[in-house]
Amino acid sequence: MTEHSILNNKKVVYYTLGCKLNFAETSTIGKMLTQRGVVKAKSGEQADLCIINSCSVTELADKKCRQAIRRISRQHPNACIVVTGCYAQLKSEEVGAIDGVDLVLGAAEKMDLPDKLESFILSNQERQIDTTPLAEIKNFAPSCSRGDRTRYFLKVQDGCDYYCSYCTIPFARGRSRNGSIESMVEQARQVAQEGGKEIVITGVNIGDFGKTTGETFLDLIKALDCVEGIERYRISSIEPDLLTDEAIEFIATSKRIAPHFHIPLQSGSDEVLKIMRRHYDKQLFCSKIEKIKAVMPDAFIGVDLIVGMRGETEELFNESYATVEGLDISQLHVFTYSERPGTRALKIEHVVTPQEKHDRCTKMLNLSEEKRLAFYTSQIGECRPVLFEQPSPGALMHGFTDNYIRVEMPYDKSLVNRSGVRVDLGDFTDDKSSLKVEKLYIE
Repeated sequence: MTEHSILNNKKVVYYTLGCKLNFAETSTIGKMLTQRGVVKAKSGEQADLCIINSCSVTELADKKCRQAIRRISRQHPNACIVVTGCYAQLKSEEVGAIDGVDLVLGAAEKMDLPDKLESFILSNQERQIDTTPLAEIKNFAPSCSRGDRTRYFLKVQDGCDYYCSYCTIPFARGRSRNGSIESMVEQARQVAQEGGKEIVITGVNIGDFGKTTGETFLDLIKALDCVEGIERYRISSIEPDLLTDEAIEFIATSKRIAPHFHIPLQSGSDEVLKIMRRHYDKQLFCSKIEKIKAVMPDAFIGVDLIVGMRGETEELFNESYATVEGLDISQLHVFTYSERPGTRALKIEHVVTPQEKHDRCTKMLNLSEEKRLAFYTSQIGECRPVLFEQPSPGALMHGFTDNYIRVEMPYDKSLVNRSGVRVDLGDFTDDKSSLKVEKLYIE
């Protein structure tokens, strides 16, 4: 703990919106503030500090951030409110104008939050906006943190160079950059020393790993696979054109990389993919799915989709639906297209109506549930390794198999985050969200 810190004994609340990367970074900020004597406010307790890590992936995300800031300001009227994250970087003046906001920190300033906060408090300023232009952001800020459950999140990469026509993330997080494999391995070893068993490899565009250091994503996962004590790694979203056949083949034979993929398709229509300025066509995407299933038939594959993109006619949506329907995948993550100021998509003609967007989203979500139920059904009777998580008080214990099947059973404290647990997968639970544990094996 830093002695004589002005933050010592200050009570804090955290509020995070958006992606896993944001949650990982909030956790890291929390660790740094704890080292300066800051303590988490208890439920119902008035906080001295409120840290809001914002998202700006859609217009709805912006709206949720504004609502959260106002709500937290009402709940903690005397607190110093700090807003950071993508919304703070993209629209810093807009954020700074919201009643209650004291300090706005951009992408480059996020991991300097403790120092920035101390300086702000000592300055006695009423309000401060501190953001660095994205072109000047060169540094990679490491983050490896524990989530609320049993898994850790290891940030291996930040930023994106793709500039898809609908997306503002490159404007919020800057160019692609990463830490070294050596530093990632060291952080994974620390997780193992803390008793962590599962790590999610996360970033903005993780397949682009190595631009800063001249290494590759394949080099990274090979090195992480050798860290003793970690039971499994999950790979968060990876672009299909950056998921190499060599990486797929390695994962199929690796000791610790889970047979679990999250791959953005965004549209099953080549014409829409061109409008989106994506870096692949549907043939390449389909070939990646076929490759995964050829070497890992039981792999879970989640797929991102956007419906209602400008230029997506009914005919093109139907083409996309047919493509997705024919894919051997496990689940869809469906997003409704949102207009974002400053993006190229605003120049595209043919605007999809809100009702059409809603109908297309519903249709894809129904298809997603069909895919998930079919995948779960295919796994009934299989024996798979499971990491069980600490449940909420009074709830059944749940965990996930290596191939991301959610399972449930009565609570057994000794099984939480325990290695060497395998289960025979039984039938569906009543709500069909999970499979029951038919039989348990402990090494």
